[in-house]
Amino acid sequence: MRVAVLGAGYAGLTLARKLEQTLPDSVSLVVVDEQTEHLVQHELHRVVRRPSLAEEITVDLDGVLDCEIRQATVTDVDPDAGVATLDGSETLSYDVGAVCLGARTAFYGLPGVREHATPLKRLDDAHVIRERFHGLSDGDRVVVGGAGLSGVQVAGELAEMREDSDIEVLLLEQEDAVAPAFPASFQSAVHDALVDAGVTVRTGTGVAEADADVITLTDGSDLTMDQFVWTGGIEGSPALDADRPVVRADLRLGESTFAVGDAARVVDSDGEAVPASAAAAIREARVAADNIGTLVERLQGSSGEFQPRLTQYQFNVPGWLVSVGDDAVAKVGPSVLTGRAALALKTTVGAGYLGTVGAVQNAVDLVSEELDLTGEVENE
Repeated sequence: MRVAVLGAGYAGLTLARKLEQTLPDSVSLVVVDEQTEHLVQHELHRVVRRPSLAEEITVDLDGVLDCEIRQATVTDVDPDAGVATLDGSETLSYDVGAVCLGARTAFYGLPGVREHATPLKRLDDAHVIRERFHGLSDGDRVVVGGAGLSGVQVAGELAEMREDSDIEVLLLEQEDAVAPAFPASFQSAVHDALVDAGVTVRTGTGVAEADADVITLTDGSDLTMDQFVWTGGIEGSPALDADRPVVRADLRLGESTFAVGDAARVVDSDGEAVPASAAAAIREARVAADNIGTLVERLQGSSGEFQPRLTQYQFNVPGWLVSVGDDAVAKVGPSVLTGRAALALKTTVGAGYLGTVGAVQNAVDLVSEELDLTGEVENE
């Protein structure tokens, strides 16, 4: 019997690690990803300002997994037949599987945006953003399109990189507030942190089109720019025709296939839509591991003829975190924290995640670098 995990992002790696601990020895586990490394995406913005962090936020898959790993691009999935197509031609059949392919940057067909803006999904993107920013001069403007958490974080990093120059960092959001998917108290604190960092915040208008020098906004006005970063939204994997299919709280996409993380739009056990986030993906992966184990037991004949009772996912994240340059904002329950306390909490969460996937040295190095502890340790 074969279990396949398609994708090794937050959802896929967490799921694979859990399955390694729980699947019977008679079941083979295969993980498919187009990369040989796992990227800690929520720390990617840091690489724009501090390229040295790239090593801490990349994890070799063969260093944390003890199963078959195939480096390939999943180009199609038939969730009912239990078949994935790899690299456009090779087929991979599985008895139980999970689609954990994450999401891609959505450009929504806006003319010129894909051609003239840099997304922030890969290490190469962070390096390009950094290089182009260092090519700007006094009086130039960089526009970040989209004020979700990724846009807020990259705008904060760019603002810190200006040093004594008067380069304008402008964060653009079509909704009426930054971090529009989050509670109002969090939005307000994030807005204040951005302004304190010197970011120009403009809400209530979005991008209609762009060329090399000008962004035309949805209100009809033009905005000149010298660099354009795009964090305006996500769409599904090409293997799912760029769709993010809706799955219910059991995460079932097909008869023996689950969809986990940003690859799908999850509706939880309370009927609430789950926001796309690393925290949700990790928690969904734990539910998917339970449900895959249940189906494996049934297929191996130990559960009789009854339909299996699957675990239901309930969205319950204790809070939200975002960094804004050298500041951060954390919402924990009803409380909103800023400053060093929030920065320490965000670093702890990132290091804790690395520890849970077996990348302990990465976690130690991340804490040392983020909190500037290296020099203190050397002097003790």
